[in-house]
Amino acid sequence: MKHIIRSLLIASGLLTGFQATAQESPLIDALVEACDADIKQYCSQVTPGEGRLLHCAAAHEDKLSSQCTYALYQAASLLEQVAVAIAYVAESCETEITTMCRDVPIGEGRILGCLEENDAKLGESCKTAITQTVAE
Repeated sequence: MKHIIRSLLIASGLLTGFQATAQESPLIDALVEACDADIKQYCSQVTPGEGRLLHCAAAHEDKLSSQCTYALYQAASLLEQVAVAIAYVAESCETEITTMCRDVPIGEGRILGCLEENDAKLGESCKTAITQTVAE
């Protein structure tokens, strides 16, 4: 379980500043629903935000319900997939990002927006990476 919570902490840190994906809100909703009783029991005094609830859950990992534990495993798996997709696009589009989007601030989907605006100028590997990873 420590590995899963650690993965969630790392992945959520990696994703900070990136545009929320279509999967992120349902992911958070599912986690809150599955872990609601655990959060109320062990983390009711914690102010939400900046990963504090996740850290609290990590501190009480040996007491979490199986429902919450399963939801954390699912969330970690999804966040790992998203992090891999981000790395794939960043590597495949490195040249385009450094030449066409160098002045674009990172976060909130701005780099991806820049790449999409410059679609006609993108190399094939960059176009392929975007097509394979970005859900419409």
